[in-house]
Amino acid sequence: MLFNPHTYDPVHLDPESRRLLRATIDFFEERGKKALLDTYIDRAWYADFLEFAAKEGLFATFLTPAAEGGDDPDKRWDTARNVALSEILGFYGLNYWYTWQVTVLGLGPVWQSGNAEARAHAARLLDYGHVMAFGLSERSHGADIYATDMILTPTGDGGFTANGGKYYIGNGNVAGLVSVFGRRADVEGPDGYVFFAADSRHPSYQLVKNVVNSQMFVSEFRLTDYPVREQDVLHTGKAAFDAALNTVNVGKFNLCTAAIGICEHATYEAVTHAHQRILYGKPVTAFPHVRRELTDAYARLVAMKLFADRAVDYFRSAGPDDRRYLLFNPMTKMKVTTEGEKVIDLLWDVIAAKGFEADTYFDKAAKDIRGLPKLEGTVHVNLALILKFMPNYLFRPLELPPVPTRHDACDDEFLFRQGPARGLGQIQFHDWRIAYDAHAAVPNVARFREQADGLCDLLLKHAPDETQQADLDFLLSLGQLFALVVYGQLILEQAGLTGLDGDLLDEIFAILVRDFSGYATELHGKSATTEEQAAWALSQVRRPVTDEARTGRVWEQVLGLVGAYEMRP
Repeated sequence: MLFNPHTYDPVHLDPESRRLLRATIDFFEERGKKALLDTYIDRAWYADFLEFAAKEGLFATFLTPAAEGGDDPDKRWDTARNVALSEILGFYGLNYWYTWQVTVLGLGPVWQSGNAEARAHAARLLDYGHVMAFGLSERSHGADIYATDMILTPTGDGGFTANGGKYYIGNGNVAGLVSVFGRRADVEGPDGYVFFAADSRHPSYQLVKNVVNSQMFVSEFRLTDYPVREQDVLHTGKAAFDAALNTVNVGKFNLCTAAIGICEHATYEAVTHAHQRILYGKPVTAFPHVRRELTDAYARLVAMKLFADRAVDYFRSAGPDDRRYLLFNPMTKMKVTTEGEKVIDLLWDVIAAKGFEADTYFDKAAKDIRGLPKLEGTVHVNLALILKFMPNYLFRPLELPPVPTRHDACDDEFLFRQGPARGLGQIQFHDWRIAYDAHAAVPNVARFREQADGLCDLLLKHAPDETQQADLDFLLSLGQLFALVVYGQLILEQAGLTGLDGDLLDEIFAILVRDFSGYATELHGKSATTEEQAAWALSQVRRPVTDEARTGRVWEQVLGLVGAYEMRP
């Protein structure tokens, strides 16, 4: 189930995609672990990686939509292969993933734009090996797109003069194109928004500093009387607002695959170390609590992969009448990334002091995994977003055709014509119970289904009152319970499509039963919870179905990771 550089061969992808992914792996493996760790510790800019990517045409091939690809049949925006690259880059380090990630974001407003000249310019920059940047956040407002101090003053010829600063902008030190969000000085409200393309090499673009203590460059920059020509304008008015949100829908999905890659590398290192370390005359992995923690970490990691892989299918099959991906996107940003933190914590409890050592990958993983849930408005923002979908998802299903596995080599062009970023509460879903019914024979799936049905009962019989609906702290606990139901659905769908081992699936849902019980306990303790809701919460605290033989067989899968991968020195 886990990515292993020694054996990786994505046979589900086309030959050129396979070649580029393999070349990326070989670049890091030939470079070796010492160079990977030394450059991280020294905070050295990853120029060698960007040189490799430019030489191979990696970003140009993967991030140029077919419409802008000219005669190159391999250029397309293919989410299936993009997430494969994202996972690989996360595996070798968050810094390498980050420069790819912010290039994805920087291109979002461009590929959504009707400005043919800007699109052609971006395609040429990719061919030349440039990276991009997404100039949305500001020091005073964060990523609040309702408030921006980047001011554009009309020049009378269709262009503007831009003045203002942006903060926390990845790649802002070298980006050939920076998609910058601002507002007109002469137009109030949403009609005044503007997205435009800037160049970090322009003399009116002032790079202030790197705002993080890291190998990656997360810039603060200022524009002083920066000339924005008519051909630089990507979007105006409400379309600029929609482009910002829709870019996040496309680009921030990659947070989950970065977390998966980081956890995979850390898992190999931690399991191998624990098994080879002898304490009191026996391997560390002989202790029952260690087996439990490593088994839990492995099961959680596999669940992360199952959910993320299935979510890709919904992204690729999306259209104006099927926007289910807009629920699964914040799930990947919130749920998968926070699960990554849990995986690292479980591994760290086992390897203890080893996790601090400078010559380990784990030391870097433990620091970097914390950033991913916080790179998109925090967990709370995404949970609040997820709650918008809850009524239709749980209670008003439609009969919709099944979504197939999508590994076909085609362009996901709908992602750049998503339309207005509104109406989330009207999006409808197929019946979530279908996936649970298909696996009802799995003991812990059946037990978790009881808890999911219990959530529906709570909302029907003891729904949050008007005061509770205004209490975000209360709603976030409810959101965690709902998110587990959604998480379980896609895990089950992907398990069915891939023939996942039944023991491992049962072990995954044993964890979900425990997690649901934990969040129910949290809801019970909220001061805003009513007596009826508190009684419901206690009724949902369930023990998973235990089976020592099943857990033992999953443990053997964990032991199979011992020595399976180690990066060359």
